[in-house]
Amino acid sequence: MHTVLAHLDEPPALAAVGIGVHGPAGHVDVFSLPDLWQLHLYDYEADLTVNGTEHALRPGRVSLVPPGAEVRYRYRGRSAHLYVHFRLGSAGTPRSIPVVQQAGADLALLTAQLQQTLAAWPNTPARAAAEVWAALWRVSQLAPSRERNTRAAHPAVSTAVALIEARLGQPLTVPDIAAAAGVSHNHLTRLFRAATGETVVGYIRSRRMERARHFLQATTLSVPAVAASVGIPDLQAFNKACRRALGASPRGIRAAQPVSPRSPAQ
Repeated sequence: MHTVLAHLDEPPALAAVGIGVHGPAGHVDVFSLPDLWQLHLYDYEADLTVNGTEHALRPGRVSLVPPGAEVRYRYRGRSAHLYVHFRLGSAGTPRSIPVVQQAGADLALLTAQLQQTLAAWPNTPARAAAEVWAALWRVSQLAPSRERNTRAAHPAVSTAVALIEARLGQPLTVPDIAAAAGVSHNHLTRLFRAATGETVVGYIRSRRMERARHFLQATTLSVPAVAASVGIPDLQAFNKACRRALGASPRGIRAAQPVSPRSPAQ
């Protein structure tokens, strides 16, 4: 087993956090956790086999093992590592993550997150779970997945998406976004379509409508305020955009899911 598929859209439910000490009682351990994931951070050398696949452990490496997998550790003396045992939900798209990988430049941050987890557990389990959740996302991004479209990771696309998310309520043009991303208009268009499957303009439109739906259904903001917050201050244009993308007028969208008068305006 070289990679695992993990759903990270929901926070993990922690079962145990600690420092595992191995080696003194014997140089080989073989076991499995039928219902729990295992996250380990190592500062020693050893050999790990997961469902028959061998991995070399070295200081600074991290492992993520799924429930039910048989693990076999062969130690070279006293060995201590940070560990977390937890459950994951099934929401969202699973991410392909290497079973063992080098933390590299993220080692200090990852170590700090797991140490914070250890300090918070078990007195403040919500804080501990938040630290593990952040650590899992960090682990998932240590190395590009072989199954991920590597074109999606182009820096220009990442810069463009971040800019769009930050400025959805402001006027946006493809030339301006391309200039901020450091590429030409045409090059950004090609990169963006390859990475997301849609045009830059189409992506902006869909993100604006997703945000508009949220504001209409989850807040008590006025319709003009919602329209302005997503960069379409013209109410006639906003009404047409909602009907085209969401299938109803702004008031119709709001009426379909009433909100409490106490809902916060964001």
